[in-house]
Amino acid sequence: MQQSEVIDIQVENVTMKFKMLNEKIDSLKEFILQSLKNNIRYKYFSALKSVSFNIRRGERIGIIGHNGAGKSTLLKIISGVMKPTEGRVVVNGSIAPLLELGAGFDQDLTGIENIYLNAAILGCSKKLIDSRLDEIIAYADIGDFISAPVKNYSSGMRARLGFSIAVHIDPDILIVDEILSVGDEIFRNKSKQSMLNLMNSGKTVIVVSHNLRQIQELTEKVLWLDHGELRGYGDAKYICHEYMEYLKKVN
Repeated sequence: MQQSEVIDIQVENVTMKFKMLNEKIDSLKEFILQSLKNNIRYKYFSALKSVSFNIRRGERIGIIGHNGAGKSTLLKIISGVMKPTEGRVVVNGSIAPLLELGAGFDQDLTGIENIYLNAAILGCSKKLIDSRLDEIIAYADIGDFISAPVKNYSSGMRARLGFSIAVHIDPDILIVDEILSVGDEIFRNKSKQSMLNLMNSGKTVIVVSHNLRQIQELTEKVLWLDHGELRGYGDAKYICHEYMEYLKKVN
């Protein structure tokens, strides 16, 4: 099998259902009272409905769709953060998910301590991080705050550190959810260049963005989700064009 034919991500009939309260309950006290009376009723919401597709090694894939289409849910399932209600996902390689940058940091630990913690969660050895620590710190460019507890960081600083860790651990698969808009213009340009470098090195990259121009610049194929269903999957320019035509009709 040639390298380009290796399947890095296989998504088979993935459905994700969430249980929601049928009626609005404003407080924990009311919830307990209604539970005791057996008055709690639930409904199910399908965030994803029998979604299937494959991503080959080295492909650059964009995911588009309106808010609530199921994009973030799909990324969390591929990353292993969630398990689907039905179906399965097979991943061949290590993943660095840039979903909520810095969300997994321990607020009481320093930036340096969180580098080791976050990298360990992503499956990296201490030896690897030892060898790349200086690069991670320099890239994040948060100065002396690297030795301060993360609880003292701004959201932008946490995002910068989270991005720096992800792009320096040499993942096989990089998953990016609307993160190229974080930080100032200098950091945005730097993060975009890092993304391009990873893509050109043969990494498999999945990008979610509402910026269709960015999607067409960074990816070769696009997956279009609509109300949890796979509406289209193919050439980036063609699918983005179809999506824009769809938006004209519904808006």
